[in-house]
Amino acid sequence: MRAGPAAPVDDGERGDGGREAGERYAGDGELGAGRVLRLVAGREIGTRVRSRAFQITTALFVVAIAASVLVLSAVGGSSAQQVAVTAADGTQAAAIGAAARSLDVDVEVRTYADAAAGRRAVLDGDVDALVLVAPPAGGTEGAGGGYRVVVKKDLGDSLTSVLTVAARQAALEGQISALGGDPATVGRAVATAGVEVTALRPEPERDGSRLLLGLVAGGLIYVSLLIFGPAVAQSVIEEKTSRVVELLLAVIRPWQLMAGKVIGIGVVALGQLVLIGVVGVGLGLASGELDIPAGIAVGSVALALLWYLVGFAMYALMFAAAGALVSRQEDAGGVVAPMISAIVIPYMLGFSVLPTSPDSGLIGVLAIIPLFAPILMPMVIGIGSVAVWQVLLALVLTLAWIVVLVWLAGRVYGNAVKRSGTRVPIRDALRAA
Repeated sequence: MRAGPAAPVDDGERGDGGREAGERYAGDGELGAGRVLRLVAGREIGTRVRSRAFQITTALFVVAIAASVLVLSAVGGSSAQQVAVTAADGTQAAAIGAAARSLDVDVEVRTYADAAAGRRAVLDGDVDALVLVAPPAGGTEGAGGGYRVVVKKDLGDSLTSVLTVAARQAALEGQISALGGDPATVGRAVATAGVEVTALRPEPERDGSRLLLGLVAGGLIYVSLLIFGPAVAQSVIEEKTSRVVELLLAVIRPWQLMAGKVIGIGVVALGQLVLIGVVGVGLGLASGELDIPAGIAVGSVALALLWYLVGFAMYALMFAAAGALVSRQEDAGGVVAPMISAIVIPYMLGFSVLPTSPDSGLIGVLAIIPLFAPILMPMVIGIGSVAVWQVLLALVLTLAWIVVLVWLAGRVYGNAVKRSGTRVPIRDALRAA
């Protein structure tokens, strides 16, 4: 009952392993179904956990998630642009800050003793620009002549816009003072003026952290299903090829072998996802990249794991039945292709539609369909764009489909797994043996 990408083993060694497993099951006499399931699942778990491929893949996933969170945190912490002003022009700091806020640009203003100190800061790369107030045009006191900006190489577009707005505001205040008015009074009047907007169908506010969490959860489930789903079919085909399955089915029932295999591989896959989720969410919350309450983050991950269990059970049953139809690994592609498509299609739709349309009606409908729900539902749950009744309906429909699959897959597996040679037609596999 060898599984996963193990080292090549000749047929004699496989037969000996299967014979030893069969003798162990038979040597204990009549076994209860529960004990048989534990034995089969335990062997699958042990084989896969000891697999070097599984260990390396798990380590790479954990490192990739941790590195992504840390890189995002490092990049996101240094986005502010630095602007210098002299002590003599210190009153401009407030104007530059107000202009930056109005344009939604992150700018930090630093004050230096004089222009020489500001120029040194620009050359050293401590600030992006030094702002000096130009003398008034025509020598008119208080008229304001705009800004003179000193940079090392060039001034970016966003900072150019900010300083242009601030310079115009400074020129306006200079003209008001020259005419005998109070710039502060005019400034308050201008600041309080605005536009009041009434939306008849307002868009709900979306949290970027929740969107990221939903997409990552769906992506991890997608990748895990693509890895461990076909592994079930591969394991079934290996046992058929080496004739191990004939020895095993001499002492245990087909449904017990199939169910134990699904449970064992599912436990390993779930353990891998739990480890990745704990590392990712823990680092995300600690670094501040997940700017949401810890309870919401943990709840979303827990629901994603629940949906993964449901999804893996559903797809693993189909992969096990598909694997029983063929006797060679070369023929596996044709029988598992429909399941692979059913995994890829919802993920591609969710990943392409949800970032721009979190409330997409199409995704909302597809997320209720059993074949698509295990991938799409964790996405919309993480984003927060799904109602409770939709989640419950999708869960009920998916569980009902799993009940049907237990009978269908069990019948196909039981009738086809002992038949070697050419591919077994699905209609023949569904007929009673």
